[in-house]
Amino acid sequence: MNARERMLAAMNHEKPDRIPTDIWATPEVWQRVRQHFGPEADLYCELHIDGIASVGAKYVGPPLPQVAEHDSINYWGMRQRRMDYGTGTYYEQYFYPLAYAQTLEDLEQYQWPEADWFDYSEMRAAAASAREKQVLLCGYMCPFFYHNLLRGLETSLMDPVDDSEFTHHLLNRLCDFFYEHHLRMFESCEGLIDLAHVTDDYGSQTGPLIGLATWREFYKPHMQRFIDLCHGFGIKVFHHDDGAIRPFIPEFIAMGIEILNPVQSTCPGMEREGLKRDFGRDLCFHGGIDNQQVLPFGTPEQVRAEVRDAIDTLASDGTGYILAPCHNLQPVTPLENILAMYDEAWKYGRL
Repeated sequence: MNARERMLAAMNHEKPDRIPTDIWATPEVWQRVRQHFGPEADLYCELHIDGIASVGAKYVGPPLPQVAEHDSINYWGMRQRRMDYGTGTYYEQYFYPLAYAQTLEDLEQYQWPEADWFDYSEMRAAAASAREKQVLLCGYMCPFFYHNLLRGLETSLMDPVDDSEFTHHLLNRLCDFFYEHHLRMFESCEGLIDLAHVTDDYGSQTGPLIGLATWREFYKPHMQRFIDLCHGFGIKVFHHDDGAIRPFIPEFIAMGIEILNPVQSTCPGMEREGLKRDFGRDLCFHGGIDNQQVLPFGTPEQVRAEVRDAIDTLASDGTGYILAPCHNLQPVTPLENILAMYDEAWKYGRL
């Protein structure tokens, strides 16, 4: 099988020739891996990574404001600043464009993005090329997360309690843009896209950030609308959700989510064996390799043991699992542990 065939087999709960693999990593990690293999090396080939290709529309909307040298701004008006922590460099958001909005009028004064701000004309050719060897992902729809980014985390968590009408109006405006933008992308690439993100981050290290009742009222209807949009184009739904989110999983399945990432098995209720037992018939799991302790601080042999256990549990029936780190590989992760993870997946994951 090639990378595309292998990934599709796992997603469709068919047996691939080996467990497929993917990677998320910070720029510093990519630089270190390139230095190890050499500038001309195909890193995906060297590490036996199948990976996921992506395609998107080009922004052609209103010019973005000038910002300071180490800052960035996007078309939402969200501002980030480049922060060097010694062990890694990250862009941290410091400005939330709707942080001080209080009324429906305030929300209407905000310049909401429009689908017309994007050029979709080049997408189909790019998609046709990208999907020749890899599965193809397009889109990122996430009502709760973007509510956080527009208002700030604490304020967004309080919004449903403080003012339900305000919150519904904000989410309607936000999600109407998401829907129209993705509809145009899917139409441009009809028949070519394999996956789309309908995603969010409801989990903390110990449990959900919000209750099911709040989620059902404010966020679930928008997610269902996005999932139905994807399925209308024959696109599978990839859902990223860090932390302890087990209470949500049965509803995710009922809504039509097919791939669950990142399987943070150290969190309560997220043990790999239990997830596979209870939800493995419906979900393909993506991730599963601990990125908080084992990868950054374990030995290469501990990493290899983690890989074997993940395969034995999440692919206990020989399918339904794509091996990857639970999130971006961080600069504190030793190169030898990264090499060990993919080498063990290559050797042990052959079925």
